[in-house]
Amino acid sequence: MKQDRLTGMYYDYAMAAPLMLADKKPSDMDVLILGMGTGTYATQCRKYLGDMNVEGVEIDEKITQLSRKYFSLSEDVPVTTYDGRAYLNAMDKKYDVIMVDAYQDITIPFQMSSVEFFTLVKDHLNEDGVMVVNMNMRGSGDGNINQYLSDTIGQVFDAEYTVDVANTTNRELFASNNPSIMENLQANTKQITNADLRNMMETVYADSTPYGKGDYILTDDKAPVELLGMQVIDQLIEEEVAYYKGIYERDGIQGVLNSL
Repeated sequence: MKQDRLTGMYYDYAMAAPLMLADKKPSDMDVLILGMGTGTYATQCRKYLGDMNVEGVEIDEKITQLSRKYFSLSEDVPVTTYDGRAYLNAMDKKYDVIMVDAYQDITIPFQMSSVEFFTLVKDHLNEDGVMVVNMNMRGSGDGNINQYLSDTIGQVFDAEYTVDVANTTNRELFASNNPSIMENLQANTKQITNADLRNMMETVYADSTPYGKGDYILTDDKAPVELLGMQVIDQLIEEEVAYYKGIYERDGIQGVLNSL
């Protein structure tokens, strides 16, 4: 992002996570990102919230190299080349915020979608710490992928909120054992001096809804995330086809061409 402003993407929404903690400045926090990718979330958090201690885990070292070269990821942000869950198994350190950003469309690592995984994340959070999960797709209908992930997380954390990212298929999920995370977000937002960030956080607060926990649970021995992801893709294709089919029936093939 060459322009000097918010990305307009899910990273902006996810920056609410550090603001959901009370009595601790973001600049004093430890943040872990599982699925570092281009490092955009780390860069945005440091830019807008303070020079916090951020570290990441990325399974592909080439992606990390690209993040340094093309996406301005600071050299003082350590990135470990490893699987996210395996990393947690090997480490004892606790964090204030853990960002799970390892899902890409229908490619959801099953080992990072289960009750056992989210329990491991919780065990690596400080008291009242916050987990934020970026879900790259939004399903509909009973038993969709978001419902499975959200219900599974609800088995582990006491408080759970979701917010849809405008103009995308992304949904952010915030989870904690602190029931006051939204009140903390509202209070901390009032202290923000950057107008763009304050407006963004006000949007997250206003659009977030508490999640009612259900019984669709993913476990290490049963996590059919690929099938669930394919269902969402099928729904999206069906919706797109229906849209163009309507244009074709009304305006013919030229109408379809004009709409592209």
